[in-house]
Amino acid sequence: MMAWQDNVRNVVPYEPGEQPECKNIIKLNTNENPYPPTDKVKNAIKNFDTDTLRLYPNPKAADLVRALADYYQVEEEEVFVGVGSDDVIGMAFLTFFNSNKPILFPDITYSFYSVWADLYQIPYERPPLDDNFKLVKEDYYKENGGIIIPNPNAPTAVYENLSVIEDIISHNRDVVVIIDEAYIDFAGKSSGELISKYDNLLVVQTYSKSRSMAGIRIGYAMGNKQLIHYLNAVKNSYNSYTMNRTAITAGVASLQDKEYFEFMIDKVIHTRERIKKELSQLGFTFTDSQANFIFASHRKVLAKDIFEALRKEEIYVRYFDSKRIDNYLRISIGTDQEMDLFIKALKQYLNM
Repeated sequence: MMAWQDNVRNVVPYEPGEQPECKNIIKLNTNENPYPPTDKVKNAIKNFDTDTLRLYPNPKAADLVRALADYYQVEEEEVFVGVGSDDVIGMAFLTFFNSNKPILFPDITYSFYSVWADLYQIPYERPPLDDNFKLVKEDYYKENGGIIIPNPNAPTAVYENLSVIEDIISHNRDVVVIIDEAYIDFAGKSSGELISKYDNLLVVQTYSKSRSMAGIRIGYAMGNKQLIHYLNAVKNSYNSYTMNRTAITAGVASLQDKEYFEFMIDKVIHTRERIKKELSQLGFTFTDSQANFIFASHRKVLAKDIFEALRKEEIYVRYFDSKRIDNYLRISIGTDQEMDLFIKALKQYLNM
């Protein structure tokens, strides 16, 4: 072993869903939106003045921050933006989780949380979800160095009522509580309603799911001014120019078409609910998904076998070879046509 390797920060990286390069596949494994963003985004990019690319972007991404603040009816000083919600959450870990006490997040959740904790050498504990994959709120009453909870959760798709989230926040006023709401637009009330009440609450959302813009990388956080001030201070000590000019322009344009945004969300939800019924008829059980994916297990056939059979048909879903969930598939909601082909392939494999 070479001597310099003794000083390497060695971590096991996050493994994203498979991204096959071939065309004509049905890709239901990465929770992307199957529909394009609003034409306002398309036109904004088409008409973008490329001459301005010689200039650095505004380090505060002021236009996007202003648009988000107006959209959510908060102050500009209560909004932080980053290159996807992963960038925002990673920055929040670095900024707020710096005590010797362990941070808390569920045992079944977004696997990037443990990667960031290991990267930044943050101690952590993972209270187990109950048998229905719900939070046990009392597990978050103990002393800790901070909390992060996704709502709805991934990969389980379970949404916790706002009363449960508020109960956890109210029992942890001396640490920062992050609520990761990547899928909130497909679910119920947002914890953003609680920002004015709790100065230790940071709510993180993304353009990647409901706004159909995973490829352009926009995430944002909302919280009290002091939290946002600290986040910006750390960001500006790391990289002042995280948001590029094209992303800022497209991000503003997306917020200008609420009608299209709500129509596409309803379309995904309608398909999700239809597929739940069809999966049930095929012998699957699943959580009451409130995201743009379904977390399902078959009563008789192993998830891994179904995963491999679908893959042979060039239909990609997500399989997690992990404790407690190794017999579940996470199935992203595609277009109606894609989901019909998915169901057809399942029926053929299951001989139904």
